[in-house]
Amino acid sequence: MAITKVSTAVVDMSGNTGGLVIAKGNDSERPLPANIGMIRENTETTPSKLEVYNSNGWTFFKVYLQPLTVNYLVVAGGGGGSSGYGGSPQGAGGAGGLRTSYGSISGGGGSVETPLTLAVGTAYPLTVGVGGAGAIAWGNGAIASSGGASSFDAISTIGGGGSRSWNSGSPSGTGGSGGGEAYATNGGPGAGTANQGYAGGSVAVNGPGAGGGGAGSAGSWAASPTFGIGGNGLDIDITGSTVSYAGGGGRTSGTPRGGGGISASSSGAGGNGLPNTGGGGGGGSGNAGGQGGVGGSGVVVLRYPSNYSTTKSGIISSVDSTSVSGFIIETVTSGTGTITFS
Repeated sequence: MAITKVSTAVVDMSGNTGGLVIAKGNDSERPLPANIGMIRENTETTPSKLEVYNSNGWTFFKVYLQPLTVNYLVVAGGGGGSSGYGGSPQGAGGAGGLRTSYGSISGGGGSVETPLTLAVGTAYPLTVGVGGAGAIAWGNGAIASSGGASSFDAISTIGGGGSRSWNSGSPSGTGGSGGGEAYATNGGPGAGTANQGYAGGSVAVNGPGAGGGGAGSAGSWAASPTFGIGGNGLDIDITGSTVSYAGGGGRTSGTPRGGGGISASSSGAGGNGLPNTGGGGGGGSGNAGGQGGVGGSGVVVLRYPSNYSTTKSGIISSVDSTSVSGFIIETVTSGTGTITFS
């Protein structure tokens, strides 16, 4: 039997408007004692909000008008550069692998990927990869470290390959993007990974080392005095501002697009890749002090509707931004842990 035209101090059904008017008031007017399951309109806020009394006290209702669709950028750490030999810069490190659902292209020439549709209350694993260490100075055949992998949920990227130092007969490291070849008697550059990045450059004759591969193009080599050039990174504006990510290490003037480190010009250590870009480390030069540059650390960027929020566990450093209307941009800069949406 339907109830119509009933009115009390708590519930008003005296009209035929099709709507239910429930009790309302500010915080000080909440009923005492309260029973679990009570529902009221809280007028303390502007606009007012519905709240329910549960075992944790009075809690506001959350109405999810948008699905939890998350765009992402996942970049691994860049690989380290090779150590020096003689007066020529050696091979540079490859960029960390890059995958993204935002923009027009992903790493390695792949198509932009599909955004994730996630669930509230689920703890999703997340890791930001560190940059790979450069090879130690005058390390005959030593290979620089690869960068660390980055991941979010099922999206993972491979760290950039490290470059192998002088006269080893072996190739440089493979990775998201491959390390550049350091010397003509080495075994070639490192390969990249499909849909993440490109191969490092090859050296044609004895002389300067080649640049590391990047997310946007392969590394290259050029005869002295023009040294190897790191592969291009990708310009992506998922944060609301255009940032260049995952460039290979290389060259001796200017910075390769995507945060790659600059190689030493005559004698000295290679430059480091920029933090949170996944750029490769530059190659070192000279017999003393010519250590390879360190790869840039990776990054995970999440872009999701602003009516959601997150909590994080584990060692994770992040920066939230609301600069893009209707969205929260969460940039996770280091650590391994979980992230949960609510």
